[in-house]
Amino acid sequence: MSKVVLITGASRGVGAASAVLFSKSGFDVVLNCSSTRSDAEKIAEECASNGVRTLVIEKDISDEENCNSIVGETIQEFGQLDVLVNNAARTKFAFNHADMSALNTQDFLSIYATNVIAPYNLIKYSLNYLNISEIGSVVNVASMAGINAIGSSVAYAASKAALINMTTSLARALGPIKVNAVCPGFIEGEWLKKGLGEEIYNATRETIMNTNPLGKVCTPDDVANAIYYLACGQEITTGETLILDGGSYLGGNPLK
Repeated sequence: MSKVVLITGASRGVGAASAVLFSKSGFDVVLNCSSTRSDAEKIAEECASNGVRTLVIEKDISDEENCNSIVGETIQEFGQLDVLVNNAARTKFAFNHADMSALNTQDFLSIYATNVIAPYNLIKYSLNYLNISEIGSVVNVASMAGINAIGSSVAYAASKAALINMTTSLARALGPIKVNAVCPGFIEGEWLKKGLGEEIYNATRETIMNTNPLGKVCTPDDVANAIYYLACGQEITTGETLILDGGSYLGGNPLK
């Protein structure tokens, strides 16, 4: 029997790369997006070329009823759900964390609604189906911002820290479902380039590549490979947060 994966934020970047990777492994793929349906449909076509079934659902996951509906449509179409990838995220670019006027209450509520509350709701509505799957697994896409508190905004970093904490809590509570997280650092792609501006994006990328032990930054494919590994590549890991940053978190080598 084929397996089914539901991926939020699946129209581009990490979500799109994950959808294609799972499809290559025979998974039927549900691609959720909040607005870029045409992009998601292109990714769905690429997935379908690997001989699997696809479903595109355009719904904003910050609305709880939409989370319930996304899972319901998945079950109606495929009759099962085996892997949930909580990838969709929202931020407000406010890199100067000392500027306390850069964020307001609504910014925090909006970011938390997508980055923390939506993953919780999607897990809640998926629970019964993941419980009866042979490989029931959740992978939350967090961020190094949630570990080192450096990121696009204070609200974004705080939300990713909350997602990491929630991953640990639910892994303990929901076994035998596996609940893990990935924490990418800088990810190459248009989303970050647009947020940073091309000049800062290029300079930041160059600095990271010149200073971390591996001399690399993440690509969407790197993150997708890690997601697939946590979901399907092993059976004995839960509650873990996998750091994907080329070793930047280790700090510089004082002997160099």
